[in-house]
Amino acid sequence: MGNGTSIGRVRGLGSAHSGAHHWLLQRFTAIGNLLLMTYLLVSFLLLPNLSYMAVNDWLAHSIPATAVGLLVISLFWHAKLGLQVVIEDYVHESASKFACIAALNLAAFGGAGFGVFSIVRIALGAA
Repeated sequence: MGNGTSIGRVRGLGSAHSGAHHWLLQRFTAIGNLLLMTYLLVSFLLLPNLSYMAVNDWLAHSIPATAVGLLVISLFWHAKLGLQVVIEDYVHESASKFACIAALNLAAFGGAGFGVFSIVRIALGAA
């Protein structure tokens, strides 16, 4: 089949069939981030001031809390997708790649969980 060159080893293997899904997820999260960040910035501009109490009172309502919660999830998901591509491209050893992706997933899910938990605490009025 091949003569030992790089192209010879991969010729005839075909597509992995997973790149399009990952690419679409990155684009969808980017669009979501754009829309939600626009909502956040417009909302901040419409607040009377940007004091802690004004932002806290604004975030205590259900629509802003939901939008900011979705923004946190979308931002962490988008960052995870992008960093996963970097790891897959530049970490070549299988064990190291697995460890890096596992650490990335832990950091992404932990960060998103902490962010959503913090928003829920503010929205429910916990001190």
